[in-house]
Amino acid sequence: MIVSLSAEAKVHSGWHSTRSKTIMGAAANASHGRYHSGRLAQMTSSTPSPPTWLQAAREQWNWRGQARPRFAAELRPGQTSVWDFPRPPRLAPEPREVRIVWCGLPVACSTRAVRVLETAHPPTYYIPWEDVARNLLRLQPGGSFCEWKGPARYWSLVDGDRYLQSHAWSYPQPLAGAEALANCVAFYARDLTCSVGGLPATPQPGGFYGGWVTPDLAGPFKGEPGSENW
Repeated sequence: MIVSLSAEAKVHSGWHSTRSKTIMGAAANASHGRYHSGRLAQMTSSTPSPPTWLQAAREQWNWRGQARPRFAAELRPGQTSVWDFPRPPRLAPEPREVRIVWCGLPVACSTRAVRVLETAHPPTYYIPWEDVARNLLRLQPGGSFCEWKGPARYWSLVDGDRYLQSHAWSYPQPLAGAEALANCVAFYARDLTCSVGGLPATPQPGGFYGGWVTPDLAGPFKGEPGSENW
């Protein structure tokens, strides 16, 4: 979940400075592509106890990947259910090519992206800045706060008179467990041509969350009407 960065959140966002050296070392390896056993750490593994207000935000959700609800879509061959993803979310390497094009203009292309996998959500893809056309991105004022990843910055896509406002975001100082995202940026799929391993990606329903829906996923997906507490 992403919420407005309130005064309280700004004060408490310094909590990430208490992250463990073990997690920092794992994240540093991950950011250089040295993934272990095909996955990165779950976001709260081996991390210090969060403050009460943050723990409350993390405990509000009804589903945590332990069992699929009755309304989960039936899997077709080759599909994965988003209801099998965990909560707290898990970070995992994405070796397939993640590509983003904006009206014919290449924005990003990477085989080193990091997926964030969270119950009921299609994955969000965080792409290393080195694999992004950074000249197209302009930092925007303001921000938001995610109870799993920390304070976010937003970026607009700009090319001459063309402009997509606050269409990408990053976590330069992520919370403990999400350090692998520190040097990456993610993009909303709307108004862009996005693909993962050649599979077309469409925006997560609702317009609020930033996941990418690909044909190899089964929902329903958070963001649809009535999914507020999923």
